[in-house]
Amino acid sequence: MAAVSGRAARLLGNRRLWIGLGLVAAFLALRFSGLGEVFSLETLSRHQEALARLVAEHAALAALGYLAVYVGVAALSLPGATVLTLAGGFLFGAVAGTGLTLVGATAGATLLFLMARRLFGANALDRLGERARQLGENMRGNAASYLLMLRLAPVFPFFLVNLVPAFVGVRLPVFVATTLLGILPGTAVFSLAGAGLGEVLAAGGTPEISGVLTPRVVGALLGLAALSLLGIPLKARLSRGQS
Repeated sequence: MAAVSGRAARLLGNRRLWIGLGLVAAFLALRFSGLGEVFSLETLSRHQEALARLVAEHAALAALGYLAVYVGVAALSLPGATVLTLAGGFLFGAVAGTGLTLVGATAGATLLFLMARRLFGANALDRLGERARQLGENMRGNAASYLLMLRLAPVFPFFLVNLVPAFVGVRLPVFVATTLLGILPGTAVFSLAGAGLGEVLAAGGTPEISGVLTPRVVGALLGLAALSLLGIPLKARLSRGQS
């Protein structure tokens, strides 16, 4: 019986491995297929009238379509999320665009998180050596602060921040909450900028993402990221006080 159980466990592990490798291959194929080039400011400019008409005539359907596309882009880590966020503000307004983007991005990130944890295990980093294990322990102990910092700082790849928590056993509610709160400031900034794209496009101008990420905006996001880390020494001090 033990031998059968061991064989079944190995088969299950091999199946997960092959499924994981297949998903990685599919991800890489999509990543470098040029599909992300569809989500560009040039495409938005070219189809702005048709998209605006679609939203005006079928607002609910357009919102659901936007959500579905954003979930897919976030889950597959395709390039173009920034342009999609701008498009959300342009098509639905700053407030509704921010809300739709928050839901779509959080749902896509959570989907990738759950898939990674299911396929590779909640403690995958522990198998990669002592340094990786220590990193996992640090994040487990201060998951909320670390994840908020990683979300707020615009220098970390979105897909990486989705995968690492899955590998170190971060709880799902913590992941969802920190994702939602962490991407809120940046999402609001880009949605607000997107809401003003109509004037730029109507004047025949060419919008640029660099015009949104001004030094002041980047500095504010980095400042929020630094503030999120204050919870770590505060928690350590409270723990020492209780002991």
